[in-house]
Amino acid sequence: DKVVFLSRNPRAMTAFFEIINGNMKPDAGTFNWGVTITTAYLPLDNTDFFNSDLNLVDWLSQFGEGNEVYMKGFLGRMLFSGEELLKKVSVLSGGEKMRCMISRMMLTDANCLILDTPTNHLDLESIQAFNNTLQSFRGNVLFSSHDHEFIQTVANRIIELTPNGIIDKMMDYDDYITDPAIAELREKLYSK
Repeated sequence: DKVVFLSRNPRAMTAFFEIINGNMKPDAGTFNWGVTITTAYLPLDNTDFFNSDLNLVDWLSQFGEGNEVYMKGFLGRMLFSGEELLKKVSVLSGGEKMRCMISRMMLTDANCLILDTPTNHLDLESIQAFNNTLQSFRGNVLFSSHDHEFIQTVANRIIELTPNGIIDKMMDYDDYITDPAIAELREKLYSK
């Protein structure tokens, strides 16, 4: 499944992702990943990953095994090339940092990707490349996004977190937001 998590409170989605990645403790309840599940997390705030004077290739090499050519290949998939590969990670733009984080995540070969608003800071070309990769990805994807087209083309399941429960539907995004019965349910769950 490729599941988008929605909420009128984006902090709820980030908290959920932080909890299932073990970075925060839940107020209540438990969860367990399946034995064969391996996860890779793309957090909303990636600042701590870039407090370094390493160049892109050396930075990425910290997170996986392989030679310089191998690392350049992963960075190339996220549209880095030539002299850009020698840039210090501490001076990268928000979009470049996000592309580095996606490359880092791809190195893990995980079968479940967790993406907290991955299209923030990305330009249209990067979003399209990432979108194509996710569409062909054979594992599970759990993500949040504010990008209508990205959600529509990637997600096959919608889970909306509300203050009074969840809505869980196996459908595409356009059908979800235009369904009158779901709209009525959403209003009830947000207004209790």
